[in-house]
Amino acid sequence: MNKPESLRSHLLASVPELKNNPDRLLIFIDNGRIRCTAAVSLSFEYAYDLQVILTDYAGHPDAVMLPLLGWLRVNQSELLANLAKAEEGIQFEADIIDASKVDMGLKLPLTERVVVRKQPDGSYDVTHPGEPQYTEQIEVEGNIEIYAGGELLTSWPAPQPVDVLLLETPHPPRRDV
Repeated sequence: MNKPESLRSHLLASVPELKNNPDRLLIFIDNGRIRCTAAVSLSFEYAYDLQVILTDYAGHPDAVMLPLLGWLRVNQSELLANLAKAEEGIQFEADIIDASKVDMGLKLPLTERVVVRKQPDGSYDVTHPGEPQYTEQIEVEGNIEIYAGGELLTSWPAPQPVDVLLLETPHPPRRDV
């Protein structure tokens, strides 16, 4: 699993209070599960709750939450973009120690895909692909035209781009059967 260490590194580099006190950042994995579809390949997904604990934290909570949201935007964007997942997605608790310090706990439901491909020699190649990323909408000029067998099926004016981000959806490479 790569995301726990990625988040640790990101928080240590981004949160001023943690740069000088890295031992105050604790990370645990709870409720780990493996999801596999029993398909031909051995590919699977890790699913788990990541517990992030900051002890004796004296900084402002925003200094933690904003870097966390930035990391999630790249590494688990559905916790921000999917309203159903956002409802319960990012949870936190804080124990107030005194007027200047808290112990803060964050709970994040994370997933990581593991792609396993059988090689021609019978061995297996394992990769951990990154999450799909958001890109700006591109402008399409003229009409959108749909053809089948060289014949125009339908056409309509291309919509004007708006100020939005679109989620890339990479497709697996085609395999000729």
